[in-house]
Amino acid sequence: MFRSTVLAGADSASGNLECVWTAGPSPFDRAAPSRTPFPQPARTKRKAAPAQPSPEHSAETVLRAFNTWAFKREQPENPHLLLQVAATAVGRAEPLRFVMYWGKGPRCSLGPEDVECLDYVGSMVARVRDAHRPGAAVTLILTDTHARHNGHPEESIDAYFGAIAGEAARRGFQTCRLSSVVADAGDAVIPADLDAPVPADVLDSLAASAGKWYRGEGSAEAGALAYYRMNMVEKRAVELAFPGAVFVTFNGSKLRCLFPARMPIFYMYSLRRGFSVKPWFLPADQELCGPDACRCRGSDAMPD
Repeated sequence: MFRSTVLAGADSASGNLECVWTAGPSPFDRAAPSRTPFPQPARTKRKAAPAQPSPEHSAETVLRAFNTWAFKREQPENPHLLLQVAATAVGRAEPLRFVMYWGKGPRCSLGPEDVECLDYVGSMVARVRDAHRPGAAVTLILTDTHARHNGHPEESIDAYFGAIAGEAARRGFQTCRLSSVVADAGDAVIPADLDAPVPADVLDSLAASAGKWYRGEGSAEAGALAYYRMNMVEKRAVELAFPGAVFVTFNGSKLRCLFPARMPIFYMYSLRRGFSVKPWFLPADQELCGPDACRCRGSDAMPD
């Protein structure tokens, strides 16, 4: 700012005053307030979100949990389809679904072999749960159609499957009757080539089994042929009823044609590693129970 200063010059005698403008602060000037910068909050680095595993990677982990020699009796024929089913369960955060047939042998009541088998399946489910939080869902398809075909009386069928259903429920497993699955599917599951020739090796294998267990009308060979035709219908009904599930069997791949064509097949041991005999056919020397005569072992031999 400029301010004026009156100076007395040499000609002050004349009465003239000289006014001089000089630079400098004016007494009327106000001091500018000091500006303190507003404090800014400290910036923190945002942590990057942890990388999520891809569904494929997680599905491989789930697959490795049960697809081991601790459970499988041979390699699955279509591991890519098995992986795809596991990936779908992971992507949807749903249980991995397993479906399996449960048959009937000479006994009409629960045996320790049945309990051991169910516990073995349960241990596989526990492995899946460790790798996949939603866990696994197991459905036992009780093959009442096969039991009737083999000549078992209705009382024996109901008693045995009722006991299995109760024991399965204790482990969180679901059960259903194969006859109901086929009835729900209707005529759509009857193949056009139902009367096509049966592969010779398959018929020979079924006839050998029928020679041991078939008690229906006609010869064991006739029973084996009728059993094969039943399975051609039933496998399509199962496929419709349980899409996206893994089909588990205690049989080997030699009988692959009896199982659903579009479902991944898991060939599993029955009671423990290295053992494949179906529990309902044990013990091997078990006598056939009749409609009025139970020949099962005594209750004192049953596990707690």
